[in-house]
Amino acid sequence: MKGLLYTSKASSPSYSYAQSPTRSSKASSPTHSFAQSPARTPRSPMSTPSHHQTFSASIMEEDLLYAEQIIRRWDLDSPFYTKVDYLFTGDRREARLFVKSVKNLQSAMHSFVLESASSEKIIHAQKLMQIAMKRLEKEFYQILSANRDVLDSESVSNHSSRARSSVSDDDDASEEDDRISSSGNTVSDGERVSVSEIVMADLKSVADCMISSGYAKECVKIYKIIRKSIVDETLYNLGVEKYSLNQVNKMEWEVIEPKIKTWVHAEKVAVKSLFYGERILCDYVFSSSEKIRESCFSDICKEKAIQLFEFPEFVAKSKKSMERMFRTLDLYNAISEQWPDIEMIFSFDSMVVVRTQAVTSLVKLGDAVRAMLTDFEAAIQKETSKTPVHGGGIHPLTRYVMNYLVFLSDYAIALSDIVADWPLQIQSPLPESYFSSTGSEESSSISARFAWLVLVLLCKIDASAEFYRDVAQSYLFLVNNLNYIISKVHSSNLKLLIGEDWLVKHEQKLKQYAANYERMAWSKVMTSLPENPNNLPIEAARECFRRFNLEFNYACRKQATWVIPDSKMRDEIKISVAKKISPVYRTFYDRYRDVFRGVDSVVRYAPDDLGNHLSDLFHSTGGPGSSGTGTPSHSSSSSSPLSRRR
Repeated sequence: MKGLLYTSKASSPSYSYAQSPTRSSKASSPTHSFAQSPARTPRSPMSTPSHHQTFSASIMEEDLLYAEQIIRRWDLDSPFYTKVDYLFTGDRREARLFVKSVKNLQSAMHSFVLESASSEKIIHAQKLMQIAMKRLEKEFYQILSANRDVLDSESVSNHSSRARSSVSDDDDASEEDDRISSSGNTVSDGERVSVSEIVMADLKSVADCMISSGYAKECVKIYKIIRKSIVDETLYNLGVEKYSLNQVNKMEWEVIEPKIKTWVHAEKVAVKSLFYGERILCDYVFSSSEKIRESCFSDICKEKAIQLFEFPEFVAKSKKSMERMFRTLDLYNAISEQWPDIEMIFSFDSMVVVRTQAVTSLVKLGDAVRAMLTDFEAAIQKETSKTPVHGGGIHPLTRYVMNYLVFLSDYAIALSDIVADWPLQIQSPLPESYFSSTGSEESSSISARFAWLVLVLLCKIDASAEFYRDVAQSYLFLVNNLNYIISKVHSSNLKLLIGEDWLVKHEQKLKQYAANYERMAWSKVMTSLPENPNNLPIEAARECFRRFNLEFNYACRKQATWVIPDSKMRDEIKISVAKKISPVYRTFYDRYRDVFRGVDSVVRYAPDDLGNHLSDLFHSTGGPGSSGTGTPSHSSSSSSPLSRRR
């Protein structure tokens, strides 16, 4: 009781009630007199102490008198009150004095209750308290509504810790408060943090006062209405809408996809800023009551948080197709990455439904991804096109699958989590080492799954090579497709997932395919040249030139429409073929060119001509309908499950 603070001075005959309403330490000076306080009015008969009253009781009566003087000045029903005035927007020292007066009034009321539960002083104090609470209720509403811009969630979440430590209710903390509160409506970026801190402290001061005075219900009602409107408006501006499963099911993918993009952005802002800021603000303003903090935050955010986190579940339960895989993973990533914050922000028992909804969506999204991975593998297996690709080029299936896997590898972390408890079930004669990965144990499951999908593709490519009537072209087809697969693995996250060992093995296999192509496509050209061109009879030399001309011309014509899309691989094969043919032919040519000079039918090609003819190969862009010896054209139509997705 404040009266106890003055007990040691009670025996002083010169003590008078001259201390300021703030009850500072200087107020106990015996030299003060009643007339020295400009805020004082003559003491009412009610407050005149009798000789039966204790000194403590007289102090309580004095508190009541001081409180009445201040509270009456801000009485909303007073004819002298100017309605544009607010305690916390003018001289903020008056606001602190008002709050302290209410606290003093509370102390006086407790003392009066102990003295007499039905005294006139209690009734009078209760009326003053009602006036004060009505004023604080209006102030609380004004602070919340007028400072929406500085109570935005980002400011609150970023600077809440400073607000807790740098703003005090003490009288000595008034200078900075007054400077900012009197600066008008224009707030610079540098001042915004300070303003938000001071506003938060004002809200807390009023809330503490109203709650301790038994007016928590009125205070909380105002807070919920205003802050809920802010949450609703923010989510609306972020594009968060209310959907049902039936509505999402009826949407075309072209409609759903942009909504997913919007949701992913909105979810990040909502969790990191909006809901986090609201939780911080609730915890700070209503720090005096855990029950009120939970009630406010729950009523403000629960409904919208559930609405936010149920949308991914509806997407996961809607139609599934491989084109939806990546957006589904985007949704999964968004929730998974934010889960620690979600768990912390919605930690109240009353918010378990929000955490449950987020987990449910995460589980359903994982189920959807697993289903789409299964469908993806099945679609590769069911590829039924039997028409060879024109020119032995890259099969559309190879392009589609590898580009799909490259994109999937960017979601390796999410996929590792999704397939962690979904072991790969395969029956394959290949050694287990094929599926080994140089990655960590955490990635081994997803690594094996990626390696398996690539293997399924390679098996389909091997089968497609059999549709070429020309064996050399079938090997060129294998070269092109395996080279494309290796390049995609090497230049993406697949390299980390599948591992260096896989690359080494398949690069060796690629070299073997290239050697087989050279042997099948150019062996007759090579064998047409003599092993020892220096000592041939003239007729034997003539026959060698004739055979070489025939085989070289046939090989070039046959491969005129064949392609090697990769320029590096194209150059490597041309150089390799040239090294096997040109040196022997140049020696042969130099030995007999004078013998057959002028006989064009015998020596058709100069050594440099061979290089020119080889350089023209494998650039063909001929499409369906282009002629090529024994090479059917690729048909654009296909009944394959992947044909609609290329």
